[in-house]
Amino acid sequence: MDIKGIVTSGQGKGAYFMSLPVYKTQFEKQLNFSPFPGTLNVKISEWEINIIHNIDEDKLKIIEGKENFGDVLLIHATLNDEIEGAIVFPKKTTHKENILEFITSKNIKETTGIKNGDSVKITLKY
Repeated sequence: MDIKGIVTSGQGKGAYFMSLPVYKTQFEKQLNFSPFPGTLNVKISEWEINIIHNIDEDKLKIIEGKENFGDVLLIHATLNDEIEGAIVFPKKTTHKENILEFITSKNIKETTGIKNGDSVKITLKY
């Protein structure tokens, strides 16, 4: 399933959470790579939000939070048909509902030249 969106600024919290051992180790096991400490935020349409909400939970993998940290759901994905990674869905979040967070092993903005305002395609793999 393909979802199109626009790259946007995040809240700067992704780097912190992605570097926490409680999450990092589990991401490495689920994804077979060490995630870059940060997320690429992609704003999607209301129509595509409905598609996301209709994904069967058995298609999502769970990263278990501990203590005050919430669980995170993830689904494997590819950005622009070339960058392997995943979309993460933190159970506890202050993000607006129409923002997807893409993770991968590298800093996407630095390595690809993608910047805020650019259109991207995310292909969900399940």
